[in-house]
Amino acid sequence: MRGRLQGVLAVLVALVAVAGVVVGCAAAGATPPVPGAPSADAPPSVTTTAAAGRTDVDPGGEISVSAPDAALRDVALTGADGRGVAGTTSPDGHRWTADEALGYGRSYTWSGSAVGADGAVTPIAGGFTTVTPDRVVRAQFAQPDDATVGVAAPIVIQFDGPVTDKAAAERALSIRTSVPTEGSWAWLPDDADGSRVHWRPKEYWQPGTVVDVRADLYGVALGDGAYGREDLTSHLTVGRSQIVRADVGSHRMVVIRDGQQVMDVPASYGLGSDPNRITRSGTHVVTEKFDNKRMTSAQYGYDLIEHWAVRISNNGEFIHANPASASAQGSSNVTHGCVNLSTADARAYYDTALYGDPVEVTGSPVQLSAADGDVYDWAIGWDQWRGMSALS
Repeated sequence: MRGRLQGVLAVLVALVAVAGVVVGCAAAGATPPVPGAPSADAPPSVTTTAAAGRTDVDPGGEISVSAPDAALRDVALTGADGRGVAGTTSPDGHRWTADEALGYGRSYTWSGSAVGADGAVTPIAGGFTTVTPDRVVRAQFAQPDDATVGVAAPIVIQFDGPVTDKAAAERALSIRTSVPTEGSWAWLPDDADGSRVHWRPKEYWQPGTVVDVRADLYGVALGDGAYGREDLTSHLTVGRSQIVRADVGSHRMVVIRDGQQVMDVPASYGLGSDPNRITRSGTHVVTEKFDNKRMTSAQYGYDLIEHWAVRISNNGEFIHANPASASAQGSSNVTHGCVNLSTADARAYYDTALYGDPVEVTGSPVQLSAADGDVYDWAIGWDQWRGMSALS
């Protein structure tokens, strides 16, 4: 009996010894490596949006270098002319971003390093070249900047060359309004060997709306080797609501300001018996005005200076003073398409007119259309207008 007990104790002692060895091995061994994790002595990883060797880098896009697990040191981006590109390192030291756009068709070289926590170093080096356009397209706003405009004012961007990738161009455009406003871009035919895009709200602007427009076109590929020349911004404020209601059959012109009638004056419109002279029906838009405006027509044989002229279309339609038609004002239509008023009435209206004011002409058999110049936006139905967006 005692011999058997001693044998059992010997086995237990042996098992405890083995257990102690196993525990000791686990405590002394290293933590098993995590699959995919970098080894402790691997150099830091560095990534850049403009990789070395590229020859098609977008000069207007983000140019940056980052090292998520290391600190950036002395990062610089230098042009072939030796000038450094301004840039900023993030507060955590892991990212450097260029603060300025690069030039087209230019070479740049990276320098600097990324230093890991263990002192391992990865050099930041190599060069790249920005894209070289076949042609550079300039854009400009047609509306005045930082101006107060009327409630029908369109936002117009005119390109001095053809834009074949209209969707890319439109994605670079943005509108911010102080009052929620439904609207859309639309590409209109352009007869100036370029391209033209307009934005208008579904309904007239709400008075007092502040409008900021951005056209971030620099570096944007516009199709067929063309790229945007520069970025643009425009700031507008919508003023009071002033609407001209011009019924050609009434021989009068009425002005409604903020819902109240402020003018009702005799007028003469275009001669109805001549389709070329009829004042077009539809919503016109005031685009410019002149104290004195020379008006000529080889077809009808006149060359005159008219006063207090407010342009309402590019087909020659103005609201202006014309003492020569005084006897017809208020009783018949005899003009060459313009709205003729007395000198006093024309001056009074002229003083209140703003770019973008609507002039709603009714009662004539010929409708305002693309044949009447650049701004016929409100003659197009809303569904059709939205369909003229490249992103519709």
